[in-house]
Amino acid sequence: MALIALAADKGSPGVTTAAVALAAVWPRRVLLAETDPAGGDLVYRSAAAHGGPLNPNTGMLSIAATARRGLVPDQLWDHTQPLSGGLEVLVGLGISEQAAGLAGLWPTLGRAFASLADSPHQPADVIADCGRISGDTPAIELFPQAALLLLVSRTEPEALARVRDRAAALSMKLHGGPRGAASLATPLIGVILICDTGDAPKTVHQVNDMLMAAQTGARVFGTLADDPAGAAQLAGRRRGRLDKSLLIRSARKVTADLYQQYGAGWQTPAAGAGR
Repeated sequence: MALIALAADKGSPGVTTAAVALAAVWPRRVLLAETDPAGGDLVYRSAAAHGGPLNPNTGMLSIAATARRGLVPDQLWDHTQPLSGGLEVLVGLGISEQAAGLAGLWPTLGRAFASLADSPHQPADVIADCGRISGDTPAIELFPQAALLLLVSRTEPEALARVRDRAAALSMKLHGGPRGAASLATPLIGVILICDTGDAPKTVHQVNDMLMAAQTGARVFGTLADDPAGAAQLAGRRRGRLDKSLLIRSARKVTADLYQQYGAGWQTPAAGAGR
């Protein structure tokens, strides 16, 4: 099982950019799912593999009817589209009002996402862009099925205070109380910081101390470069060597670290057979 959920507490820290960057360098086949109940962004910022726009009606919107009759993990592929560059994406809702069509289906989606890695036919991990979360967002119903829940945050004091409090609240909701950083309870709750690469080691140390002092059960799992030029390249709005960008180089480091620490637990015979 390997569902990795990305979310943020407030503001616009770059959850979608982080999700796309991690998915772009993921070491196994991966499906990027836009599961933000407020609506997705990729239709507006990314091109399809054929060079034209993505179809907003194929993705989370089209899967709603299918999921009401039950959802086999491999059916997810019937609702995906390839981005320019080949990344497979489940396009998000167009507007928040469409989330009503998914009422009651979020646990079903979570189970399908988590089980896709075990498919004997087309196994893949799933990275879910859950957008901004609050106590009543339905996307939280995906989290119990996740292996990792990564909260994306910038490093301004108010942003760090919010991610600390959100991590503590999620630990209470999902685990029944605060857990130590070494806890094996799932989903593991972590933080991905968007920051200047030169300040990263010092910032990580400070944030980890803060998370530990607050008994959140979370820790920093990695840092992504605050790289507007790289983000523009990733979205296709700017030319350049994307693989040389600070954003992608830092994303490779994050994914390598995640797989070194947790990848062995995600390996399954079915997943290995599909590579």
